Amino acid sequence: MDTKPVSGEKGTLYLVATPIGNLEDITLRALRVLKEVDLIAAEDTRHTLKLLNHFEIKKPIVSYYEHNKIEKGNLLIRRLLDGENIALVSDAGTPGISDPGEDLVRLAIENEIEVTAVPGPVAAVTGLITSGLPTGRFVFEGFLPMNKRTRKEHLNSLAGETRTVILYEAPHKLIYTLKDLYDTLGNRRIVLARELTKKYEEKVRLTIEEAITKYTEETPKGEFVLILEGAPADRIKQEERKKWEDMGMEEHVGMYMRQGMTKKEAMKKVAEDRGISRRDVYNSLL
Repeated sequence: MDTKPVSGEKGTLYLVATPIGNLEDITLRALRVLKEVDLIAAEDTRHTLKLLNHFEIKKPIVSYYEHNKIEKGNLLIRRLLDGENIALVSDAGTPGISDPGEDLVRLAIENEIEVTAVPGPVAAVTGLITSGLPTGRFVFEGFLPMNKRTRKEHLNSLAGETRTVILYEAPHKLIYTLKDLYDTLGNRRIVLARELTKKYEEKVRLTIEEAITKYTEETPKGEFVLILEGAPADRIKQEERKKWEDMGMEEHVGMYMRQGMTKKEAMKKVAEDRGISRRDVYNSLL
């Protein structure tokens, strides 16, 4: 299908996934779109130029990254409105995930510009499916916030997360993140994946405590995907039940009745909260 615009029509923004390491992972559709678009917007033009040169693709290329996304984003939107087709690529993987691509997508949608994906590799999913941890339900958190207070609040919100958690981290920040995870979430299983799809791909399966020891003794290299075991559901229930230990049974029932429940409904809810039978609740109120 030809990507050239029809006169008077708006262009299309193509979100083109590129390899996360192994160049053989690029798709035939990605190659075709990169050859046919009018312009390629790249997070790192030097990195993308190497990819284009490898596949003998000659196209104009412009930078689009976190610190110029407002200026360049408006420029790209104007060109799309003028009918040009543009491919957005990230340094590696799928654009729009943990990068400023999401801002350009939002701008395009606001201007009623067609946005379409050319799917391909995603480091988070690649790490997850090779981790050996549960894949049925998971949550992607990207990079943790740098601000200490925001970071702490964010980690606290993950303490009760029972799904597998996926994070990204740079090598020079890895040990600090591991220590923060241990301090907030406790000692869980974790898989540290690096150099995915490359010659020296590595997946280290440890506990968080063991990972801290390992990377204290040796210098981390490469960008990491961290796949973290979710909190055990039974432990979460135990922690939730502990919250009610300091509250009397009568006060607990009264709290729900003040919220509009009948006494019968309140007693049922209290039984659920405390993991006891309704008869036990009833007997304690006598």
